Amino acid sequence: MTLTTSPSPKKMLAALAGHAQETPPFWLMRQAGRYLPEYREVRARAGGFLDLCMNPELACEVTLQPLRRYGMDAAILFSDILIVPWALGQGLRFAEGEGPQLDAIRDQQGLTKLDLDSLHGRAAPVYETVSRIRAALDDRTALIGFAGSPWTVACYMVEGAGSKEYAHVKRFAYTDPAGFDRLIDILVTATIEYLSMQIKAGAELVQLFDSWAGVLSADDFQRFVVAPTRRITAALKERHPGIPVIGFPRLAGLNLQSYVDQAGIDGVSLDPGVPAAWAATNLQGRVAVQGNLDPVLLIAGGEAMDRAVLSLLETLGKGPFIFNLGHGIIKETPPENVSRLAGLIRDWRAATRG
Repeated sequence: MTLTTSPSPKKMLAALAGHAQETPPFWLMRQAGRYLPEYREVRARAGGFLDLCMNPELACEVTLQPLRRYGMDAAILFSDILIVPWALGQGLRFAEGEGPQLDAIRDQQGLTKLDLDSLHGRAAPVYETVSRIRAALDDRTALIGFAGSPWTVACYMVEGAGSKEYAHVKRFAYTDPAGFDRLIDILVTATIEYLSMQIKAGAELVQLFDSWAGVLSADDFQRFVVAPTRRITAALKERHPGIPVIGFPRLAGLNLQSYVDQAGIDGVSLDPGVPAAWAATNLQGRVAVQGNLDPVLLIAGGEAMDRAVLSLLETLGKGPFIFNLGHGIIKETPPENVSRLAGLIRDWRAATRG
């Protein structure tokens, strides 16, 4: 693929439009977070994690912090994928050191507690945060909105927390398929509405996080990951033509091919287990690819990180590519390693490599 130039000054949007670039854009999942001392200071002032997400002034501040340090090509809204079920009326708590805790919904009767009419009112601070971030960005930095994908959000809603076996959510899906389909339908509708409002507030692209896509069989992956994603992307593109969508079906393996072919996305984010050469051959000709440095390498730093970063750039950097991690930054990451990563990406030039 030859290098091209996009009329957009925003490299993220150029990559998602299919443009290969001399130096790829980069941002990092969870780039605003606990590894930054300035984030920890704001977090201490905010109170609880949900309080921080719902405070537009502070959420905007922590969104901008990594850009000031590292100059990423995109800001991503500081929020959480569980804002949607919370805004629908499900009880949600973030326990320090334990992760999110929800009032579990284990059957169709529990769905009566969810209220789509409450979504925008409760999520209004998120939309204000998006507006504030957009106003603070320069003309080269894109703004990413996001939501959890229906399957992953449903996992949390039914399990009541993170899980290793996903027994409750799978049992719901298998024993009451009509009831579980109703939950997925509610989440598809809510996600379309939620992302549409983020776009209206200033988001220029959106990402769908499907963190637990890899726990499904191939048939269930089609039913609970591909089909809902296709419904969401189709609705967003009808309402907001030209707004690109990145999908992240984590640990999807070979199911990535059907996801790329059928889900309607413009870019696909890759977890660390996806071989870059395979992605270049099988995915990059159809969509932009994003990823997929192992986050632990960003903790390790040094020559190991350098080699992995340069290998990714050499393998994927000559096509439409967004450099990122294969999952979120880990809290133990030294900030100086992120600085080193940013320098490696900026110093690399595809044009000098033929």
